[in-house]
Amino acid sequence: MNAPVDVSFFARTAKPLTSYRKYWAARFGTARFLPTSRAEMEALGWDSCDIVIVTGDAYVDHPSFGMAVIGRMLEAQGFRVGIIAQPDWQSADPFKALGRPNLFFGVTAGNMDSMINRYTADRKIRSDDAYTPGDVGGRRPDRAAIVYSQRCKEAWSDVPIVLGGIEGSLRRIAHYDYWQDKVRRSIVVDAKCDLLLYGNAERAIVEIAHRLAAREPVHKITDVRGTAFVRRETPEGWFEIDSTSVDLPGRVEAHVNPYLMVSEQAKANGATCAKEEEAQAVAAAAEAKGTGARRGEGAAKPLHFVRNPSLREASDPHPAPLPQAQEGASPEGRVRPPPRDRSVIRLPSYEQVRADPVLYAHANRVLHLETNPGNARALVQAHGEGATARDVWINPPPIPLTTAEMDHVFDLPYARSPHPRYADEHGSHDGATKIPAWEMIRFSVNIMRGCFGGCTFCSITEHEGRIIQSRSEDSIIKEVEAIRDSVKGFTGTISDLGGPTANMYRIGCKSPEIEAACRKPSCVYPGICPNLNTSHDPLIKIYRRARALKGIKKILIGSGLRYDLAVQSPEYVKELVQHHVGGYLKIAPEHTEQGPLTKMMKPGIGSYDRFKQMFEKFSAEAGKKQYLIPYFIAAHPGTSDEDMMNLALWLKRNGFRADQVQTFYPSPMATATAMYHTNRNPLRKITRESETVDIVRGDKRRRLHKAFLRYHDANNWPLLREALKKMGRADLIGNGKHHLIPTFQPLTDGGYQSARRKNSTPVALTPVQPAKGRILTQHTGLPPRETGTGRAKLARKGR
Repeated sequence: MNAPVDVSFFARTAKPLTSYRKYWAARFGTARFLPTSRAEMEALGWDSCDIVIVTGDAYVDHPSFGMAVIGRMLEAQGFRVGIIAQPDWQSADPFKALGRPNLFFGVTAGNMDSMINRYTADRKIRSDDAYTPGDVGGRRPDRAAIVYSQRCKEAWSDVPIVLGGIEGSLRRIAHYDYWQDKVRRSIVVDAKCDLLLYGNAERAIVEIAHRLAAREPVHKITDVRGTAFVRRETPEGWFEIDSTSVDLPGRVEAHVNPYLMVSEQAKANGATCAKEEEAQAVAAAAEAKGTGARRGEGAAKPLHFVRNPSLREASDPHPAPLPQAQEGASPEGRVRPPPRDRSVIRLPSYEQVRADPVLYAHANRVLHLETNPGNARALVQAHGEGATARDVWINPPPIPLTTAEMDHVFDLPYARSPHPRYADEHGSHDGATKIPAWEMIRFSVNIMRGCFGGCTFCSITEHEGRIIQSRSEDSIIKEVEAIRDSVKGFTGTISDLGGPTANMYRIGCKSPEIEAACRKPSCVYPGICPNLNTSHDPLIKIYRRARALKGIKKILIGSGLRYDLAVQSPEYVKELVQHHVGGYLKIAPEHTEQGPLTKMMKPGIGSYDRFKQMFEKFSAEAGKKQYLIPYFIAAHPGTSDEDMMNLALWLKRNGFRADQVQTFYPSPMATATAMYHTNRNPLRKITRESETVDIVRGDKRRRLHKAFLRYHDANNWPLLREALKKMGRADLIGNGKHHLIPTFQPLTDGGYQSARRKNSTPVALTPVQPAKGRILTQHTGLPPRETGTGRAKLARKGR
């Protein structure tokens, strides 16, 4: 048995999950399923629940479902946990079904944001819900986290509410709301919760539960990492860093300026990511210009400076830097910044970011720079003015789980199936009561968490963080064996060994000190960081060991592959292609043009070409016909009409007919969403004169960009002809091979067949047969393969 190894700097800074003394109710033992009714509670011998979890998903007792992970985690600590799944929110009565919880309500909208779950990128209501029995839509309200919190408060006004899940994570500060097209307040204010837990919340929820069980008032629990809450003023002993303006004069301090990015300083000074070198470089520059800058004499205008709230003078709008900071001067005479663990950055208020898009972009940039658990500082944002003013205080992100803790979480006694209440008359979950999200991950194994890719349109990093948290090899193999031996319907094929990405298992920074100090938004953009360990050897070892197990016929990889990372290990690509691809492999170049790719923080199409060459080479060596399925995004910020035209030409040149098309969906708090709302690029320093971004707004232009991706659909040809003529590219209209669309227009009914069949209208045209000799792909004739992996990533996100 190989022992878990932890090399992360963070493993030394947090109390282990298994070190708490169990609560007295541990004597009741472990439940087969956490109870969802009073009858189930009575069968367990319970007279009450200590904690009641309210969720917008059907209750599936599986480690890919947030309510099951948190529920089992708390059960392992000795607490009695009940589940209220998808309650009728029209009244508070369903929220009283399990009685008054002794400690708190845990509220989550589910594994998906409720608005993204209910609406398409075109703001149309979806007719399905993968997390509901029978794939039925409408079982959860809009903004479910807010609605559920309000109903819990109506049911038992004196019971604390602890809000979690991805919906809360992505709304922890004032955020742009795509559905209302406006900036909304922090969800902490709207939900009136006592505590918000953002990110993967096992560490925070366990500490909070034990402190509430010890009768500590919830309003005094303000020091738990990964939490947000409302407070009226900054407490004594904290140093406040004013970042409410983009042009406020002041002195630049190393480790104080939230704009301080390791990559920028290293590039400018020929240094590494080490924070000591960074501090020296910035402090030297500050020493040369500081006096003049404070007086407004110099050209430099740093963006914020330190204030001590307790020393603030009402008559002085621009107080001098803290005396404490000056008194802590180094032997070289440089000013030392205040301690990071007692520093809080004041963001522009809700009222400011609502009225000023530039300040919104600035706040978004600061927040994303304060996401490394090793150096992040607390953030605070005012909501309201005058007597109603209050601050939303956001503590630094949670400390990542160690390998041993990850094993503990995934080794808990999950039933690995939906609750029996959803079964049909035969006790099965495979008919009309099937839960698609469970079906998709039924035979898959989650081997890691986190993503250091930093793609600006994605919410994984904002939720799970950039530090990869990996399980041990033995824990993974144990779960594969459990699926083989206990999961009904298993035929010998594991549909996925993955996570947010397929190939980041045990990959991280070579130096724990650099990892704890780094503030780069991505480890693989614009190129792979030299400090990143790119070895895929641990992953190769797991693949080989898993497929060698008795009774395992095939191990498929269904998670999205980071191909620019994979090409660093040809041995891994060979292992993947020759043993773990079931016909086709999905990857996501997202675009071919540099304009949108730089705003996405994605590699150039050259990386795709290199991976494609390796894929085809190793497929040929194995004597297999296998195909790559690239995915692309339409209407992403920074994408011009010409960019989409060039992408369409690339697709035609390479013989692709994209059927599964995604239009950019502005999810709350994502960097690309900040671009969409503000027309600014938060990947660079924000000023009043900083670069603007081409934003694709309006239904017509969004339809056009989507039409370029589906250039082969005759329903799109009139729109494309009109656009190409306006762009001066009428030469692409014709009936030759080099033309993008033909001059003739067949009779169509305007139908469109979506990958989500329920959201489609029938297509009248007969599918075009691929030309003789053309390689078949999913887009040119290869039938889809049903593996149960399509929504695996969605089911893993919420905690």
